[in-house]
Order: sequence, then structure tokens, then C-alpha cells
Amino acid sequence: MAGHSKWANIQHRKNAQDKKRGKIFTKLIREITVAARAGGGDAGTNPRLRLALDKALAANMTKDTIERAIKRGSGEAGADQLEEIRYEGYGPGGVAIMVDCMTDNRTRTVAEVRHAFNKFGGNLGSDGSVAYLFSKLGVIGFETAARPEVEEQILELAIEAGAEDVLSEGGWTEVLSQPEQFEAVKNALQAAGMEPQQADVTMRPATMIEVGEGENAETLMKLLDRLEELDDVQEVYSNAQLPDSLLDAA
Repeated sequence: MAGHSKWANIQHRKNAQDKKRGKIFTKLIREITVAARAGGGDAGTNPRLRLALDKALAANMTKDTIERAIKRGSGEAGADQLEEIRYEGYGPGGVAIMVDCMTDNRTRTVAEVRHAFNKFGGNLGSDGSVAYLFSKLGVIGFETAARPEVEEQILELAIEAGAEDVLSEGGWTEVLSQPEQFEAVKNALQAAGMEPQQADVTMRPATMIEVGEGENAETLMKLLDRLEELDDVQEVYSNAQLPDSLLDAA
């Protein structure tokens, strides 16, 4: 088993920020709409839509709202002309940052993203400038501090179902898979009574940059928070390993 990457801490912070700012429904509706447009409105044959629906239901979104978003995406109800764009750059301390957006106005979005980078000591880069540092992976996380005996069971079930790796440290166990195997691995674990605290297909950094206490860490946190606040931003990924004190306070 490999070491812990702080992914759980970062995801908890991001999820808490989304909920605190009331943005989670907007993000989920956009993701459902775009997923339905890209792969059709049948979740049974559209893995991206199925994952978006799982997130929406976990966030207590009503079925009516979900159905309207699917209809917009599949062209039944005046679909929004949303475009998916990824911006890449570096933050304070050389931290790599990727920003995934959905927008109906590319000019507005790039101006807002660039302004955030510039204001908080970062630099917006060219396409591909940091993407090579990240891999698209399915990540399924379990809190195992209270029952460490299940770590071995999770490992066996996950590998048998097609997972690539299982990481465990500090009471948190992560199952990693290729995106194509994510659903099968998650279903196998849930069928065995293992209910994850986190389950997503995400961009995961190959290595993390440890950012110590101090001005750099605080400025970087402000940059990440500002990017996540932007209306057109869906996800913000970085390879920053921030101090626990900052993550806990967020």
C-alpha cells in the first residue's frame, strides 16, 4: 500500500466550501446537463451522467430538478449552450493548478480566471502546461479509523473488481481505478456493505508539493478559494499539500 496523498482532506474542504456557498446545486445541474448532451439522457448507458446523478441524489436534489437538467441536456427543453474549458497555471510556491469550467461566455470566464491568478501571486499558463502532472482516476474513499480490520477486506474486494491500487493511512483508505472501472469497483464494494464517504472520478496529481505554514500557504488558499467561487468554475485541482491547520479552518 502506498502513502496517503491528502486527497481526502482537500476533497472535504472543497465539498464544505461548495455547500457553504450554496453552489453545489448549480454545479450539479450544469454537470447533468452537459453529461446528458454529450452521452445521452439514459444513465444506464452514460457513465458520466450516472455519476452526476449519484452526486445530485446524495446532495438531496429533487427528482424534478434532475429530470429538467437531463431534458435540457438532451435537447428536450431548450439546452443551454455551455462549453467545457480547462485552464492551467501555477500558484504561489510553484503549485500546479487546473481549473475546469462550464461557460456560455469564454471571454468572461478566462478574464475572471486570469484575474484570480494574477491577484494571488499565480500565473495562468498555456494548454498542457500542468495537465501532464495529473491523471484522471476513479477515487473511492473510506473512513476506516474506527474499524481498521476492514482495510484488508476493502483491498481484496477492490482488486478483484478491477481497481488499480488501494492506499491506506491515518484512518483513511482510498481505492484507485481507471475511470472505466470506477462504477464496477464502487458497486462491488457497496454490494459487500462498504459505503464510501467519497466516490468520484477526479484529476489526481502524481506527486504533491508540500506548502508549509506562512504567507505562501495563506495566499495559495485564497487563490484556490477565489477560483472555486467563480460562477463558471466546476472544479479546481492542485498538487498542493497544505497544512492541516489551514484545511481544518476552511
